[in-house]
Amino acid sequence: MQPLWTFSELSAALGVKPEGGVDRPVAGVSIDTRTLQPGDLFVALKDQRDGHDFVSSAFEAGAAAALVVESYRRQPKDGALLRVPDTLRGLEALGRAARARINPDARVVAVTGSAGKTGTKEMLRACLAHLGTTHASEKSYNNHWGVPLTLARMSRETRFSVFEIGMNHAGEIRPLTKMVRPHAAIVTTVEAVHLEYFPSVQAIADAKGEIFEGLVPGGTAVIKYDNPHAGRLTSIAKRFGAKPVTFGFSAGADVRGDDLKLGYDGSALTVRFGERRIPLQLAMPGRHIAENALAVVAAIDAIGADVEKTLSVLANLQPPSGRGARSVLHIEGGEALLIDESYNANPASMRAALAALASVPRQKFSRRIAVLGDMLELGSDAPALHQGLKEAVEDAGIDLIFACGPHMKGLYDALPKSKKGGYAAASSSLPDALLSNLRRGDVIMVKASNGTRLGPVVAALKAQFGNDGSVS
Repeated sequence: MQPLWTFSELSAALGVKPEGGVDRPVAGVSIDTRTLQPGDLFVALKDQRDGHDFVSSAFEAGAAAALVVESYRRQPKDGALLRVPDTLRGLEALGRAARARINPDARVVAVTGSAGKTGTKEMLRACLAHLGTTHASEKSYNNHWGVPLTLARMSRETRFSVFEIGMNHAGEIRPLTKMVRPHAAIVTTVEAVHLEYFPSVQAIADAKGEIFEGLVPGGTAVIKYDNPHAGRLTSIAKRFGAKPVTFGFSAGADVRGDDLKLGYDGSALTVRFGERRIPLQLAMPGRHIAENALAVVAAIDAIGADVEKTLSVLANLQPPSGRGARSVLHIEGGEALLIDESYNANPASMRAALAALASVPRQKFSRRIAVLGDMLELGSDAPALHQGLKEAVEDAGIDLIFACGPHMKGLYDALPKSKKGGYAAASSSLPDALLSNLRRGDVIMVKASNGTRLGPVVAALKAQFGNDGSVS
């Protein structure tokens, strides 16, 4: 395999020559010395912390070179330096160069939406990897530095690439999609999220629709049919010369799901598009997952890949960590099921997670427990949107709720006493009450926005009850 970057390629992309050090092949690109591998280019970003404070540590860890600002003062242990006016702009330049050098026959897909971005990206990654060399965003690297970093890590041998693109303000998707230049772009859904920064859900739809501005000429816009804003997104797509393709369970969708059978450990359905009828098995449970799988079908077909050949991998693809991952806990000589949804939450995804929890059969796990934390960035609507989850809790037959955060207290206070397991203002105070209440036969779903920090609650459950990583 060729190196990811040579020094001459870096120089051409950045418009500068390396200063000092040894000309070495660059194997990767890193912004974090804790995960940096020998041979990586270290990019000293100025974000939550100034990466320039860690340049020497990067070289000690084996970095081949470092991308730094022009004013950076060389340290004794530093190797080759690439000096630029702004390291984020430099990373973007590398990303654009990486996108430009892949084979013209390679195909790129971008994904955005109010919910389901990462799961959809992972389904696409798994399907396309079945056909050839596939590159995709790591974790949820979908922001102003995550997208160019993912691009800069893309090898010239890439056949398929999948990018997750996120936002919480208008105008953030536009420059990112123009870097990615996808052949197909998916909007999974438009929901009431980030309302702290938007005047309306229609404005959110417009911001999500920015992803179509970066489509290559003749590209495809994949849009959820069963969404109030489908027409708005279709108009945006057509304005930029894209071909709209819709997905959903309703008659009229271009890629339609039929005969949906939901189970607690997966789903089965028939995918209909054109004259084709394809049976599809999913290991990830939930109607929302099945719906996003239809978007995956639409995108794969749009880029000219073999749909039938790829979809079989979804029968074994498990949910990502923090987004529905399931594991067994050992309690009182028996088992409990843990569903980890701790990475993100909004009203739509919260309802979907509660519905998925309700699909777990009581004969297998008899008591349903939800551990819920605040959904963030909802602005002045936050109190009503949290309290509005009461009906979803009741419909899901939840037996016990543990809650944390000032907004989730509104839901907790509205519940009958029989459903109140415990409340804490902060997630750090929640585990003691939760751990003492669990018993074998429970199914526990943990969900909140990442900033509410329910991830440590998941870790505490696994530590206490000897999770062995198995899935029930």
